[in-house]
Amino acid sequence: MATGFVYHPAYLAHEAQGYHPENPGRLQHILKRLEQSGVIQKLQVITPAEADLSWIQLIHTTDHIRRIQKASSSHAFLDADTYVNSFSYSAALTACGGMISAVDAVMKGQVENGFCAVRPPGHHAESDRAMGFCLFNNVALAARYAQKQYAIGKILILDWDVHHGNGTQEIFWTDSTVMYISLHQWPLYPGTGSRDETGESEGKGFTLNFPMPSGCGDAEYFQLFNTVIRSAIEKFQPELILISAGFDAHEKDPLAQMKVTTQGFAEMSTTIKELAQRLCSSRLISVLEGGYHLQALAESVEAHIRVLADV
Repeated sequence: MATGFVYHPAYLAHEAQGYHPENPGRLQHILKRLEQSGVIQKLQVITPAEADLSWIQLIHTTDHIRRIQKASSSHAFLDADTYVNSFSYSAALTACGGMISAVDAVMKGQVENGFCAVRPPGHHAESDRAMGFCLFNNVALAARYAQKQYAIGKILILDWDVHHGNGTQEIFWTDSTVMYISLHQWPLYPGTGSRDETGESEGKGFTLNFPMPSGCGDAEYFQLFNTVIRSAIEKFQPELILISAGFDAHEKDPLAQMKVTTQGFAEMSTTIKELAQRLCSSRLISVLEGGYHLQALAESVEAHIRVLADV
C-alpha cells in the first residue's frame, strides 16, 4: 500500500504580518522538494476538510475554541510567539481535519502509513491554551479520534521535536491509554519536560520525558531509541503509533542547538516504522511540528517520507 500525504492549500493562508519563523514557506519548501525529487508522485495525496467541532471538543474546551475563532477575526498575537490572522481558524480546523483524514485512511487500509504536512503546528496547545505557534493540538486530536471512531485501545505518541510538547503531555496527563514519549533539548522553551514528569493518577508512568543537553546529535538520539525508548514501546504494545515530527533538532536549525543530521532523522524513522510493523500492523502516522531552517526541514521531511514509503 501507498503512504498517505495530507495537505491542503488552506495551511498557507495562516501567516503573520512581517517575519515569523513559523510561516508558509515551511510547507512550500517541503512541497517543492517532494515535487522535484519525484517522491510526491509515489504518495497518495489526501486533501482534507475542516474538522467538525465535536471532534476538537474531545481535547479542547469550548471556551478555548471560541477564543481562537474570535481572535481570528483579524491579525493578532495570542502571546509573544503565537499569532492568528483571518484565515487561521479555518487553517487550524483543516489541520485537525487532516489528522482525521489520515486516521481514516490508515484504519480503513487505504494507505499503510501517512505524513501530515499541516500547519499551524499543534503539540504546545493545551486543552485551554494556545501557545508556542500552536492553536489546536493536532496529534492529540488524532489520538482521541482514533479511540472514539475505531475503538483503538492503546496509542503511542512519540515526540521528537526539539521543544517539549507540553500540550500533548497536559491533555493525556492522567490517561493510561495514551503513552507520550518526548525527546527534547533541555533547558529550552517551554520549560517543561523534566524526567520526573511522568503523569498522575491512572496516567502515572505513561509520560516519559528524555530531556537532553544542547549539542546532542545522532549518537545520543540513537542510544535512547535503541534502548529505553524501544523497550518502553514494546512493553506498552500500542495499536497505533503517532509521531509529532518536528525537525528542529537538526544541526542547521536556528531555534535550537542540537546536532541531529538529515540521515539521523531517517534512521529514527526506520526504527519507529519497524516497531509499527511488528506491533500494530504498520499503523503509523506522523504530523509536522517544528523545523525552521527551510532547506534542512525540506530535506529531513523527504528523508522521513522516503522511509515511510520505502522509496
